[in-house]
Amino acid sequence: MRLLRQFYRLIQINIVLVRNGLDEVILAIHLFRPIRFILYILPWHWFRSSDKSHGERIRKTLEDLGPIFVKFGQALSTRRDLLPDDIADELAKLQDRVPPFPGDKARAIIEKSLGCPVTEVFSHFDVQPLASASIAQVHAATLHDGTDVVVKVLRPDVHALVKRDIEVLHLIANLAHRYWADGRRLRPREVVADYEQTVMDELDLLREAANASQLRRNFENSSDLYVPQVYWDYCRVDIMVMERIYGIAVNDVKKLKANNVNMKKLSERGVHIFFTQVFQHNFFHADMHPGNIFVSYDTPEDPKYLGVDFGIMGTLSVEDQRYLAENLLAFFNRDYRRVAELHLESGWVPANTRIDHFESAIRTVCEPIFQKPISEISFGNLLLRLFQTARRFQMEVQPQLVLLQKTLLNIEGLGRQLDPELDLWQTAKPFLDRWMSEQMGVRALVKGMKTHLPKMLEQAPELPALVFQALQYASQKDNLHEARLQQEIQRLEKQNQQQKWISTWIAAGGVAVAAAIAYIIS
Repeated sequence: MRLLRQFYRLIQINIVLVRNGLDEVILAIHLFRPIRFILYILPWHWFRSSDKSHGERIRKTLEDLGPIFVKFGQALSTRRDLLPDDIADELAKLQDRVPPFPGDKARAIIEKSLGCPVTEVFSHFDVQPLASASIAQVHAATLHDGTDVVVKVLRPDVHALVKRDIEVLHLIANLAHRYWADGRRLRPREVVADYEQTVMDELDLLREAANASQLRRNFENSSDLYVPQVYWDYCRVDIMVMERIYGIAVNDVKKLKANNVNMKKLSERGVHIFFTQVFQHNFFHADMHPGNIFVSYDTPEDPKYLGVDFGIMGTLSVEDQRYLAENLLAFFNRDYRRVAELHLESGWVPANTRIDHFESAIRTVCEPIFQKPISEISFGNLLLRLFQTARRFQMEVQPQLVLLQKTLLNIEGLGRQLDPELDLWQTAKPFLDRWMSEQMGVRALVKGMKTHLPKMLEQAPELPALVFQALQYASQKDNLHEARLQQEIQRLEKQNQQQKWISTWIAAGGVAVAAAIAYIIS
């Protein structure tokens, strides 16, 4: 049944590919090369309009295939290390334009999950959704204490839909890996696996609620970012209730200016929020596109961001944080040798990579960038160029860095939209310098002592006993080793004695045989 379902879905996909002029993609696969001539005799090939670019046709195909493929295209648009820029730019235009499902169904899902009528929880529930996407839709509501909230509800049967299309994507990825000429280079199976993990995380609204709570705690009392409160009593795997926020969409520049928002400060704060999340909290919002960011009406001269949608979050290891910070500092100091060394030290490229070759490749890519004024240099594109160059030296895909790159590109693009004169490096460098000082300087030593001193003091009374145990263990280990060595010597001596007896008997037997032969001959 499963294979039949996949086969039917593949037929649907092929029809959509043909309709959007991408049938050559199918026939370009090595498996189908013997029938490539069919392309030229099919009627739709004769009359097909070629006014759309390849990227546009791919985008239209994904839109026609449905919400899961749209989300896959959105995720793929961040992989500029794998895709040409024209295709990545088109995929970045993909939007979750999904018709809403009936509000009565949403209410039924809420009542089933909470085990009570909606009226017991909310004094008002709006059946008309505020927004609708591929995974969930959002409704406005009011608690009985008068608090305005939003209710996020998973779409009905979304699990079955996701499972069906993920299975098909895995099937396509396996076929591409095996039969497509560029399949191994583009690593389709890994891309689909990363996407599957992202989508499955988004299907658990309790996970999103936990992400929101953590981010809210990280920015508590912050003047930069406000995160709505989660109402845990009403959160389940398929529903989430949060405080409703009111603000101006961050990409509505006209309205921001009309409300006298300080655009320079707003753009700089966006950069500050990003670096705070990455290097101070090590927990960053990885889906900070304009649809998920708003600006408060309350303090236009001291603007505050408002964040929503916390389904995709990113983290870095301490090592990745340090190497990233050092990489960025080395880049802007044009220390390309250090950049190459850092990639080797981190294990991002193979240990047998020639440092001088890698350094030369990085210099070739980066020097033209630095010929521009510093305010025109794209931080995100610089990081992208770094990854693209490293890919030529067999750099392994780093999912956490891909999320980071995507977030940085979003933040930078948004910042430049708000303030075209934004100098990202001027804003970021003091932050990186301070972080490096905290991690590697005297402050890091003091911090480490503060962290570990209580444990050291706690274990201090036990130290003599631990030393005695260690010495005793070492002595026992030596004695055991000596005993085993003695046993081995005895075994060898016994074996040697046995061999001597055998040799003696063989010699005696040989003498006896020789005597017998001599007797017979005589």
